[in-house]
Amino acid sequence: MLTKRIIPCLDIKDGRTVKGVNFISLRDAGDPVELAEAYSKSGADELVFLDISATEEKRKTLAELVRKVAATINIPFTVGGGISSVEDVDVLLQNGADKVAINSVAVKNPQLINELAAKFGKQCIVVAIDAKQVRDNWLVHLVGGKVPTEIDLFDWVKEVEERGAGEILFTSMDHDGTKAGFANKALAKISEMVSIPVIASGGAGSKDHFCDAFIKGKADAALAASVFHFKEIEIKDLKQKMKEKGIEVRL
Repeated sequence: MLTKRIIPCLDIKDGRTVKGVNFISLRDAGDPVELAEAYSKSGADELVFLDISATEEKRKTLAELVRKVAATINIPFTVGGGISSVEDVDVLLQNGADKVAINSVAVKNPQLINELAAKFGKQCIVVAIDAKQVRDNWLVHLVGGKVPTEIDLFDWVKEVEERGAGEILFTSMDHDGTKAGFANKALAKISEMVSIPVIASGGAGSKDHFCDAFIKGKADAALAASVFHFKEIEIKDLKQKMKEKGIEVRL
């Protein structure tokens, strides 16, 4: 049985780590290189680095910062933000990323998922999906959650798997930063629909929330930011709690 993964997320804006609530009201959370090194030493299974304003500002991800982070860690490293081509992915992988996450561009140009999976292997390709509930439907949102679409979350999940995504990173915008728990019903539905790993994101506020994401939400990994950045939850303590609840985890 595969172990469940705990993944801190560095949301980067202007070269600093930031964190908000429901994708707005950002506040500074520290130097990304220092945080990355600390997480690598404290038991994190992987690290995600998202340049959250790259798409909106129509620029590329900060390759130099990616290189600095990669040099300080010894765990798998996923990078996203501003990716729009095979060449962009090539640059990030050459600068130390192990995987890349694409979001808005995948919706605008779904064929890119096929191209990236064919060139780099599906294990390198994470499709990040930001969605929120609009009436009774979960709808996909783009550009850091600022642009709503009419695309159904579950239809899109199925399509990205068919096109060659190796993992799905699902963020519930309704839960993001609220510390009220993950969107476990939607998570469980996604996990049952696909055969690739699903990463839960949005809503972590306690160790029990993580456990629920794995048990109720059937997630393969859980990602969080502020609870780790501001030391509200220590990764070693979280993993001990998971083990006590019978969740397979790397201590």
